[in-house]
Amino acid sequence: MPELETTTPTGTLGAPPTSGAPLTQREKRDAQKAQLRPLANRRPELYEEDEYSSEEYDRLMELYNGTLASIEEGEIVKSKVREIRDNLVVLDIGFKSEGTIPLEEFKDMPDLKAGDEVEVLLEHLEDQEGSVVLSKKKADFMRVWERIRVAYESDQPVEGTLVKKIKGGVVVDLMGVDAFLPGSQIALRRVPNIDELLGQKYEFKIIKLNKRRRNIVVSRRVILETERAGKREKLMKELEKDQVRKGVVKNITDFGAFIDLGGVDGLLHITDMSWGRISHPSELVQIGQELEVKVLDIDWQRERISLGLKQLQSYPWKDVAAKYPVGTRVQGKVVSITNYGAFIELEPGIEGLVHISEMSWTRNVRHPSKLVSIGEAIEAVVLKVDPNEEKISLGMKQTEQDPWVVLPLKYPVGTRITGKVRNLTSFGAFVEIEPGIDGLIHISDMSWTKRVQHPSEVVKKGDTVDVVILNIDSDNKRISLGLKQAEEDPWLRIGETYPVGTELRGRVVRLMDKGVVVDVGNDIEGFVPVSQLANGRPVNSPADLVYEGMNLDMRVLEVDPIHRRIVLSVTDIPADQPPRPEAPPVVHSSDGDAELA
Repeated sequence: MPELETTTPTGTLGAPPTSGAPLTQREKRDAQKAQLRPLANRRPELYEEDEYSSEEYDRLMELYNGTLASIEEGEIVKSKVREIRDNLVVLDIGFKSEGTIPLEEFKDMPDLKAGDEVEVLLEHLEDQEGSVVLSKKKADFMRVWERIRVAYESDQPVEGTLVKKIKGGVVVDLMGVDAFLPGSQIALRRVPNIDELLGQKYEFKIIKLNKRRRNIVVSRRVILETERAGKREKLMKELEKDQVRKGVVKNITDFGAFIDLGGVDGLLHITDMSWGRISHPSELVQIGQELEVKVLDIDWQRERISLGLKQLQSYPWKDVAAKYPVGTRVQGKVVSITNYGAFIELEPGIEGLVHISEMSWTRNVRHPSKLVSIGEAIEAVVLKVDPNEEKISLGMKQTEQDPWVVLPLKYPVGTRITGKVRNLTSFGAFVEIEPGIDGLIHISDMSWTKRVQHPSEVVKKGDTVDVVILNIDSDNKRISLGLKQAEEDPWLRIGETYPVGTELRGRVVRLMDKGVVVDVGNDIEGFVPVSQLANGRPVNSPADLVYEGMNLDMRVLEVDPIHRRIVLSVTDIPADQPPRPEAPPVVHSSDGDAELA
């Protein structure tokens, strides 16, 4: 049978119509198939004529075409989940090959399973490996894009959920698509812990939109600022001085706490938090805590509102004089220590001062920390109350009996006691009689016979000595002690020991302008007048004849036990002498004490 050649309006078999509209993928495939049919008729040897007839082939082609869906790139298509493996979801969109999508794109479908239908975006029919390229994330984006665009253009808020924290901000789930919330746009103030906000739903304003880059930037701060502006305007009309209002603690600093009054922040200073003493505002308030506060001052020009918390409590110093009369024993806690004393909290808002001079009857307290410490509970006596100045004077030592009152009864004059030398001065030595109570041995009461120049010549610090009570002055808290009085006065028998005319040898211990003092033994000193140094010969100064340490032979001229003096005369100067000191001799002024003993 002769071949028949059929022509189309374009003159070419199976050529697509020349209309101006672009062909769809289905139309292109149909056109390609139409071109293949005449070839089968022209070259039957290329086909298995024995197996299929032309009618059978056409029928099979129709069946095959029915299995291919009419889809195009860039369209949202329905797909069926074939299986979920590892982190991929395998999808069938009715095309010759299957597509895969990362499982993380189905985070809004936690119960996804094989057989479920989902809508995805067909990005490409084939990639380099011949697989279909699909995206659920982009399909979700395109589905809600119109709603997002309308909300952006109409400046309407949209609801979203904070999903995860990233660098610079937070990812927000906005109608199923991801939007970026910068850290500066989360709240009015810096959020210390963003993790606590994750999973929370809020309203956001879309502040930036870019469809091509699928970039959505949102802000919560814009909404909060708008709300605050409205509340602030309303609050400015309502807020007045001395009002009591509720607020929420927004921030805590070293000097106080900022309270949100509902659109406007006020400062609750640490000094207005409590009548008592607090070291840091966090001791009384916490962030997020609701408080009732009193408006103390308003300055709208500087946008400052001063608030008070203690002003809502009763004034503690009211009737304090009746509550703590003078002489009352009280207990309190040490809250502060200074160089001059310690502050004791008797109750919240009321403190008293224990001056350093009121801490001990007997101890010389150099610093209050030697006796008390912060937080220690002590007992004291009220000494003075001044409600106007908000001052209470307390005494610690008054809780015990004043030992100086009973000392004269305990130690009558003439009592012999033993004590330890605690300290030396140029005028005497202090001896401890009881713990914290010292008495003074004056330098003139250290020796009956020897003129003491310094206490160290007789006693040393730490020595245990026997002394006699000479006087006790309770008012001035002074005790006079005598060291020489603990021994018998040698002058009572000095005349018997050294009668007039006695020959003796002594050593020069001091040069005076009217003579020299010599040591004749047994801690007894005698005096040689200048006129008795050279057997009546005139001498301008004792230094012309003698020096300290020089030995002299002498005779007793006079013994006066009443005035405690021995007057001597030089009879000879021994040849054997110690070397003369290299230092120039020092001649002391007698100051009228020619009878020096």
